[in-house]
Amino acid sequence: MSFRAKDTCLLLLVGLFLAAGVRAQEASTSRRVACVGGFAAQFACDSVDMLAHIPNSVLGPGARESLDLWGWTDPVTGKEWVLAGMNDRTVFVDISFPEDPRVVGWLRSSGNGASGWRDIKVYADHAYIVADNNGLHGLQVFDLTQLRDVGEGPEEFEMTSHYTGFGSAHNVAVNEDTGFLYVVGASGGDDCGGGLHMINVQIPDTPRFVGCYAHVGTGRALSGYTHDVQCIAYDGPDTDYSGREICIGSNETAVSISDVTVKGQPRTVAKAEYPEVAYAHQGWLTEDRRYFLLGDELDERNGTPARTLIFDVADLDDPVYVGEYLAKARSIDHNLYIQGDFAYQANYSAGLRILDVSSPEAPVEVGFFDTTPGLGSVSFQGTWSSYPYFGSGTIAVSSIGEGLFLLQSTHPPLAVGTEPEPALPTRFSVESAFPNPFDSDTRLRVDVKQRGHLTVVLVDMLGREVTRAYDGQAAAGALDVVLDGRDLAPGSYVIRIRMDDEQVTRLVTRQ
Repeated sequence: MSFRAKDTCLLLLVGLFLAAGVRAQEASTSRRVACVGGFAAQFACDSVDMLAHIPNSVLGPGARESLDLWGWTDPVTGKEWVLAGMNDRTVFVDISFPEDPRVVGWLRSSGNGASGWRDIKVYADHAYIVADNNGLHGLQVFDLTQLRDVGEGPEEFEMTSHYTGFGSAHNVAVNEDTGFLYVVGASGGDDCGGGLHMINVQIPDTPRFVGCYAHVGTGRALSGYTHDVQCIAYDGPDTDYSGREICIGSNETAVSISDVTVKGQPRTVAKAEYPEVAYAHQGWLTEDRRYFLLGDELDERNGTPARTLIFDVADLDDPVYVGEYLAKARSIDHNLYIQGDFAYQANYSAGLRILDVSSPEAPVEVGFFDTTPGLGSVSFQGTWSSYPYFGSGTIAVSSIGEGLFLLQSTHPPLAVGTEPEPALPTRFSVESAFPNPFDSDTRLRVDVKQRGHLTVVLVDMLGREVTRAYDGQAAAGALDVVLDGRDLAPGSYVIRIRMDDEQVTRLVTRQ
């Protein structure tokens, strides 16, 4: 989400339109470009390769800006999808072959038309979409299983259902463990003071209002306005709240912690503050729930680098501000998400910044990818958000004027003992492994285009072969390969798929 000035300059739209059935590669960089010598093509980088780039003109013909995004992995097919928010639509992108993504269609905005803010979350194979500064938008609900039957496309979809209990909203969060949705920054209808507008989506296409919560005394108007929020079924170190539904809100002037287990009786738990607050924008919990990392979006105007504020929330009743991380590059910080020991920060003109947060009080930058080469200014342009939760290791990144980037971190190296993949193989293609992470085995579909000798092996992060799943001649057609991991230790592994002189790799995780 963004607290952007309305007069922010828009990049000019390239007048290109998609013909039916066109793949994104026809107007994009659709092959892996390794980060070598500090660059991947024209993009400055460190330890991050570019798998593909789809410009706005291809994502949504006529759309001007890429905004927030989210991801969905189909539990039946294993396909990975990016749900890309734009100023006038939500775009559905098949990234099963991340070096060769495909735009299959879009859902137009409802309400008063285009918006400079759009947010998306997923629960039970349904997408939930809000837009700000659009008085009649409400909550769009879209059944993602429709994407299984899509043709070559692209095509325009219709909403599955529409919730109109509010008008516009800045953001939406979902607790996938409980089936409750939290709309924040709402206006029109029951706006809940801009705080949490709580919705039951346990029947996914039938949203039902269940209550409001606003932390009065926070927010610029002191009404409890929440700019962004994370809500979880609490499983952290504070045993007083085990199993409770806890929300941590970024409320412009402070961090708000609330217990919303009983929707009719939500309860304020605590408020966390920090020095020189400008705009408490968005944050995320570390996976052990011990720390909360927050980005302040407007403090850069004071001449400081982007700050990540660090809170120890081991005691939810008494959160403690323990310090800050100052970014290497001067820019405005935006959305951040944490996956494992890494924080993925979208920092506008500085691009995607990856931090090692294994020691949360002392983050260390380990990689970056700048989507706006040459911009080099503190401005509300550039990287908006990222989605780092795909099992394949693909990182989806949105950049306002530049479109969608599919990236892959090479810290630690993902393709151990191999050279960077310069182009898509011509003799075969490979979908993402599924399931991933896996318990006992994972499956890989190889689409053989031309008969040849195929090998599929699994190697550990030291490059040692641990499983050889296929080694022999393969005829043209689809081939399902099962990799047995029952005897493997938990951790990351690399699948090497090779036919004659062509090779690709996929990252998988044994739980």
